[in-house]
Amino acid sequence: MPRLPRHARTLVTLLSIAFAVDAAAATARDAAPLDCDRLAGVDAAQDMQNLPAPRIVSFHGSVPFVTMEPFARFLIGMGYPEASLRDPFDGSVTQSSFADSERLAGALAWYYEHDGMRPMLVGHSQGGMMVMRILHELAGAFHDEIGVVDPATRNELGRTTIRDPETGAVRPVVGMQVAFAAAIATGTLPRVLLGQWSMIPKLRKVPDTALEFTGFAIAYDPIAGNLATAEPYVATGSCAVRNVMLPATYSHIGAPIMDQLAAQPATRAWIVAWRPDAAAPPVPEGVDVRNLELAADLWYSIRRHWCSEGQRRLDGHPS
Repeated sequence: MPRLPRHARTLVTLLSIAFAVDAAAATARDAAPLDCDRLAGVDAAQDMQNLPAPRIVSFHGSVPFVTMEPFARFLIGMGYPEASLRDPFDGSVTQSSFADSERLAGALAWYYEHDGMRPMLVGHSQGGMMVMRILHELAGAFHDEIGVVDPATRNELGRTTIRDPETGAVRPVVGMQVAFAAAIATGTLPRVLLGQWSMIPKLRKVPDTALEFTGFAIAYDPIAGNLATAEPYVATGSCAVRNVMLPATYSHIGAPIMDQLAAQPATRAWIVAWRPDAAAPPVPEGVDVRNLELAADLWYSIRRHWCSEGQRRLDGHPS
């Protein structure tokens, strides 16, 4: 191989240094943590795919004309990993709101112990009641001890403790927290009609077993029993609780239908840019905007807790 002239060797050296600097800068950019409180404009499908994602468990209403499948498809379309949405037992992305809340709480503990991330819960109509019941289960309102359940087999594991992935200490299931929980169009009147007496005084009281909770109500929702307003959710301790009143144009039954919003470029971009502390941009025209505000609000919270839980997991907490 012929020997390069000195100036050519110098040029090659300079180019190699430049390429190395560019590569190092790109690596640094890729490694830089996201600011989880400033994710407006961050497209998770492009910028968060290297982050582990917490388990999300969703519950549909008592008469599931619409299940939570459209909601799951929305999350997948926005970039949330599908594997973190599917039930390992049967592959479903929507669960009955008539399930056993104690066993569900035990399965959440299993997820936390094995994934190293706090799960999230979202429920529609009676599914929101199930979300609240699970939070109270974890707070010890119904049982002093809760058995750990393997969600892949749905078998109890014969223990009521887990090894906390954050501290490494053995701790009871009771007292475990989820990262985020939400109830959509969940009313008190149906609890009376269905005889769910134990949940009536607890339905709007959010215990500290959720770090953050959002309650969504629809104005003049006859199924939930709302008039112009709805009884607000309140924290019993330090949980960050928000109440969001959706317009009367929303459909109680159709609230989970939002998969089209991730598929349409205009609504998808609107949701990526949305944040609760700023004026919303003009709603896109000529496309299906059903449940746009609800979807944007949910995605903002879910994306933020995915960011914080995923980065905490990558920081080296044991699983």
